[in-house]
Amino acid sequence: MEHIAAVLLIIGCSGDLTECVELPAPATVFETYEECRVERQPALKALWGRTDRVFGTCIPVDPALEDDYAEIVWKVHPDGKLEASVEKGETQVASNGHHP
Repeated sequence: MEHIAAVLLIIGCSGDLTECVELPAPATVFETYEECRVERQPALKALWGRTDRVFGTCIPVDPALEDDYAEIVWKVHPDGKLEASVEKGETQVASNGHHP
């Protein structure tokens, strides 16, 4: 079974950073953080020109907890710094309320 150790996130923004969206990376999940770092720059170059500014980061993922992650949370600050993390999902238990 393949484990995920890093996720590549690429964000495209307007020149003034007021509007930003996630851009599709050629590959988004990696078995090692280093593999993600190697692919980050070519992925950014492939997307340059789609928006005024392009940012990318590799987000580490604990392989032992990969089934617990629910979403990527990100923000581009006014100074151009991309902050991102993979957040854990909340565990939900379903019940119909009927007990025999």
